Amino acid sequence: MSQNLVIVESPSKASTIRKYLGDEYQVLSTVGHIRDLPRTQLGVDLKADFKPLYVIIPGKKKNVDALKEAARKASQVFVATDPDREGEAIGWHVTRILKNLNKPIHRVMFYEITKEGVLEGMRNATDLDMNLVNAQQARRIIDRLVGFKVSPFLWRVLYSGLSAGRVQSVALRLICERQE
Repeated sequence: MSQNLVIVESPSKASTIRKYLGDEYQVLSTVGHIRDLPRTQLGVDLKADFKPLYVIIPGKKKNVDALKEAARKASQVFVATDPDREGEAIGWHVTRILKNLNKPIHRVMFYEITKEGVLEGMRNATDLDMNLVNAQQARRIIDRLVGFKVSPFLWRVLYSGLSAGRVQSVALRLICERQE
């Protein structure tokens, strides 16, 4: 009998959850994000509706390969990343990596890491919340656009090493406008 695979973000949560679920389940961790925009290029297609180009994060290939291998052997996969915007995005990236395996993939959420909380989450499997995934992607794309487009301008005009972020740039503008 093949095991079910549960994928969480945190290695410490994985070991605790494994105890609660028993031998029918293998529990592995993504150890945080596994894909992101490439570090050395914009990674956003400005001509195709700001479509992001995701790559496996350097240093995460072994982890991704282990998740794929475990999913290949599993009868079904449960994505149990954190129940928030980042967790939903990590879960979406996991499903994108595993989609060609043609395995049933379920979204489960654990609101507390207790035996009852974990079993309750497993009983209430659902789908990914694409609104949360899209919210995280929008934030990430805006961070990249501001960082890659505004920061080099600051380097030319002021001095090298300055950075501009989506929040700090707006906050700085508000401060300047108030000062004026």
